[in-house]
Amino acid sequence: MTTLRIAEIFGPTIQGEGALIGQPTIFVRAGGCDYRCSWCDSMHAVDSSFRHSWPAMEPAAIMARIEDLSGGQPLTVSISGGNPAIQDFGPLIAMGRARGYGFALETQGSIARDWFADLDMLVLSPKPPSSNEVPDIAAFEACLAARGRGEVSLKIVIFDDADYAWARDFADRHPDLPLYLQPGNPEVDPEVPVMAQDVADRLLWLVGRVNADRWFRPRLLPQLHVMLWGNMRGV
Repeated sequence: MTTLRIAEIFGPTIQGEGALIGQPTIFVRAGGCDYRCSWCDSMHAVDSSFRHSWPAMEPAAIMARIEDLSGGQPLTVSISGGNPAIQDFGPLIAMGRARGYGFALETQGSIARDWFADLDMLVLSPKPPSSNEVPDIAAFEACLAARGRGEVSLKIVIFDDADYAWARDFADRHPDLPLYLQPGNPEVDPEVPVMAQDVADRLLWLVGRVNADRWFRPRLLPQLHVMLWGNMRGV
């Protein structure tokens, strides 16, 4: 069976953002990414210089770790990265669902996979201009087409006015998708403390923009895990 490069597995903790915010979750963070966002807060799971720290694990070994962390109680498993879509998580998802676990995945929408159809939640998070990446619209549409019966949501990070304007335009192309906006976190060093008030201030700015424009479609959320733990890993 194909092995997966895994940067870290941790939990149970709470989902800190998006549609499942606050939900008890085990995280499986994949190693490797096809993007290099300027403000990436997970470079340990992105840059190939960290590849030596990404063990190649068989799905059964990953599942055993998930069950150990959860005490055998089925809960939500969030697959993140990096970009987990560059690897084949289909066998792990099938194995976990057979044991009662639910699966959510977050990806920028640059690579479509057939196993997206087996997810309970697909979070598509296209990157705005501040990332210095340019989303592939055709690839994003292919990701949408690959979805199954599970939920799909759109999550966009906002750092500045240009990101905000881009998010409005992108979201208008997909009026059927639940939309979540979150203010970006400019501090990516896990050793540097992040003040909860700083997170709140960035959210207040975003609330002000949305209200001024009377754009009432998106749900605005902070990165709850950043408010609680800063940029600490494994929480």
